[in-house]
Amino acid sequence: MRRGRPETLPRGTAERTLTSVGTGEDTGRPDERGARRDGAAQRGPDAVQRETSRLWHITLSVSGAEAPLKEVRRALEQLAHDHPFLLTSRYANDHAEIRYWEEARDLHDAAAVALRLWGEHRSTAKLPPWEIVGLEVIDRETYHQRVAEGYGPPPASPVGVHPF
Repeated sequence: MRRGRPETLPRGTAERTLTSVGTGEDTGRPDERGARRDGAAQRGPDAVQRETSRLWHITLSVSGAEAPLKEVRRALEQLAHDHPFLLTSRYANDHAEIRYWEEARDLHDAAAVALRLWGEHRSTAKLPPWEIVGLEVIDRETYHQRVAEGYGPPPASPVGVHPF
């Protein structure tokens, strides 16, 4: 799946296309530019080189005016259904934390996708009108290093939507 912005990029930003984890059904087949969708480089004189995606652990924190707990839980469950890569969500009546893995070329792309998640799903999942108040994006190696050393985010277990 490709995500891109049609508007002009900020000054000093190289042109980039944001990516997210695909379904896997088209992995290995070339895209419209001739690059393989699984990120592997093709060989040959006309092969298009493409940067390899990496996995990023995202923790998105949102908060705002109080909302009924049942509605918050239902909305987060719908978000998990709409965005199947969510690992876990914790919530209270005035804030929530969403944790998941995102595939992206670099930290900038992963953060941009994460910052759009709440707004893009606000109406379809009927999420509360809360604002994003925190974002942590770390690469897979850093995540596992933190967990192994006993600090940082604990493993997202159990998976699902849970109260704080």
